[in-house]
Amino acid sequence: MIPVNEPLLDGNEQKYLAECISSGWISSEGPFVERFEAEMAARTGRNFAVAVTSGTAALELALASLRLEPGSLVALPTFCIISCAAAVIRNGCIPLFVDADPLTWNMDVEKLAELLEDEIVRKNNRKLKAIMAVHTYGLPVDMGPLLFLADRYGLKVVEDAAEMHGQNYQGKACGSFGVLSIFSFYPNKLVTTGEGGMVLTDDPLLAERCRSLRNLCFQPERRFVHEELGYNFRMSNLQAAVGVAQLERLDRFIIRKRNMGSRYDTLLAGCAALQLPLARSDFADNIYWVYGVVLGDEVATDAAGMMRRLASRGIGTRPFFWPMHEQPVFQRTGMLPENSGNFPVAERLARRGFYLPSGLGLRDDQIDTVASALLDELCTAQLPFPGKVTV
Repeated sequence: MIPVNEPLLDGNEQKYLAECISSGWISSEGPFVERFEAEMAARTGRNFAVAVTSGTAALELALASLRLEPGSLVALPTFCIISCAAAVIRNGCIPLFVDADPLTWNMDVEKLAELLEDEIVRKNNRKLKAIMAVHTYGLPVDMGPLLFLADRYGLKVVEDAAEMHGQNYQGKACGSFGVLSIFSFYPNKLVTTGEGGMVLTDDPLLAERCRSLRNLCFQPERRFVHEELGYNFRMSNLQAAVGVAQLERLDRFIIRKRNMGSRYDTLLAGCAALQLPLARSDFADNIYWVYGVVLGDEVATDAAGMMRRLASRGIGTRPFFWPMHEQPVFQRTGMLPENSGNFPVAERLARRGFYLPSGLGLRDDQIDTVASALLDELCTAQLPFPGKVTV
């Protein structure tokens, strides 16, 4: 089986883990946590970083730190992982969804502008308080016009850079935009700690609030007297040690990811039945966190069907995100906002899109095998690719 993801753990991971074990520092108070935070902050040009247990936890802390009034609206893409919408709802706010751009698969900023105009100007609605900018799969959101809109309407920006380790927007690091940003260190990310995440900010008060919320809101002088309910979202020294070792090789990982994406691009070029990811947008080169493809409308199967075909040939795949406005849990519990019914791009991406093996441990010969199998399956299904291709 060619796995959809396999991390590379052949740097200093074992060495640093051995240091944790020999020193006895395995909890969140160990020195690697502070080191990992400092190095991530430096990498993204941020002043402060707060390591936590997951990217989901990072999103929840970021929103909690803003102290948004219950019932506040937060604009975000409907095409994203459920952690984004869940963090909004768990903080007592209401998600306001935006459709995806058909080429970058990120939030369509022009549609965002229309939404803000409608919510704030036409409806005179002052409940809209924040925007969650979620970078998806390899290309960043168009942050320039998004930040302009945020400034125009007085909205806070939370930047979800979970998949964007080492990516830039117009030469500036993803994770450096907005009042707060977050990263994930799940095993399929360019930098992994197994499980883990981080909140970054330039605001010392927000950083301190995130640290307090992360640590059950213990007070310095009266530790077990609590003025507020917090969370146990602490990252362990063991996890941070792996993160430090991973971060040391991030530049090499980025080169490898882009080489993998370029190889897929070359092997799949010219296939009319597939939409390939953009190699570059107007503001960034693709980092190819994952290599996604979207089946053409003329293809006589959907993403799920093609994934089953590839699985039968020993190739792992993953579906694209399912849109937030179609999530059964939100529909059943009545958590959806009013604008929850017209997002054709996101719905098409969910039904026609999936991603191929993309992990850093993937070999070139495995990429060749995957591409050949995909093209072969398209031909076998009598789809519009001109003949069987051998790579």
